[in-house]
Amino acid sequence: MTAVHNVLVVGGGLAGTAAAIALADGGVAVELIEANPGIAAIGSGITLQGNALRELRKLGVWDRVRPEGYGFDSLGLRAPDAAGMLLVEMPDIRTGGPDLPATLGMPRPVLARILHERAAELGVTTRFGITATAFEHRDAGVDVVFSDRSTLRFDLVVGADGIRSATRRMLGIDLPTRDTGMAIWRAFGPRPDSVTRTDLFYGGPSYIAGYTPTGENSLYAFIVEKARDRAELSPAQQLARMRELAAAYHGPWDDILRTLDDPSRVHYTRFETHVLPPPWHRGRVVLIGDAAHCCPPTLAQGGAQAFEDAAVLAELLLAAEAVDDRLWSTYTARRFVRAKAVVDASNQLGQWLLDHERGDVPGLIAGVTALVAQPT
Repeated sequence: MTAVHNVLVVGGGLAGTAAAIALADGGVAVELIEANPGIAAIGSGITLQGNALRELRKLGVWDRVRPEGYGFDSLGLRAPDAAGMLLVEMPDIRTGGPDLPATLGMPRPVLARILHERAAELGVTTRFGITATAFEHRDAGVDVVFSDRSTLRFDLVVGADGIRSATRRMLGIDLPTRDTGMAIWRAFGPRPDSVTRTDLFYGGPSYIAGYTPTGENSLYAFIVEKARDRAELSPAQQLARMRELAAAYHGPWDDILRTLDDPSRVHYTRFETHVLPPPWHRGRVVLIGDAAHCCPPTLAQGGAQAFEDAAVLAELLLAAEAVDDRLWSTYTARRFVRAKAVVDASNQLGQWLLDHERGDVPGLIAGVTALVAQPT
């Protein structure tokens, strides 16, 4: 007997679909709702480190993910000079295990599609364009009112609806989310032969410039600058601004710049962060992923931490006979310290750049790598 038999997952992003898959694979009836009218296709690429790949294998999708992405086992650091000279190539630790790449880049919309297909195969019922509008907490479940005015009872609700989680607000949780002071330009485009891993350029007119291969024929390139209000810029002006910043970097950036010509593939996003102090639940409603913790992508761990939340929650629910304080305290013990350490380290790296300080970046990265290499 598992602790739950039917579960509602709110939010169809990485955390939500992963939780839905893991629970459904364990025999739980799962309904997944997503406010958007379809699978979100916004975004360029995503960098998945080994611990994320480990969770994707548990979800039964690694064989589909691998051919859609580009795996590599090193990180390059290049000089922001006229040649874009390679300063060092550092081997990455395979945090997901020796039989998985250290890192895999892939198009984010493709990953979303694969996860939703897997959820459907396991019998997850997905409804798009609908939201939860109210919760009525019961001793053995939650009555959920939906935006179409229907009401259903569930043994548990998983709030995986992102950084500005409506689920969190309905629980009465006040969680301040702050700008870190940085923002990122991202562009999706063709991969030149010169790009075979992530390379980072620190310095120049921006804090970081880099790129990640996302397939044999694709990559996403990114430039991190001080956060500004870019809402007034037209798509063409956004493209022009990213091209202007990119022109300061060379090496493989010269090849990327020649193909950076489509305004629809350029996106600008501010870095935001928060961590919810424990507990992450109220009654039988629990928060996971960005709804509970989010960090800037300076260490490329956001997706991995979402997957880990989902994996640990599903493991505990499938093994327990009751949803009780013991289950929630175990969940908190396994997730809060680890997720907070990743958020804090991601923010610290960004703060060193903002303050133009030479912090111990190798030591910080090594510490996080050692942490996430451990089982969840």
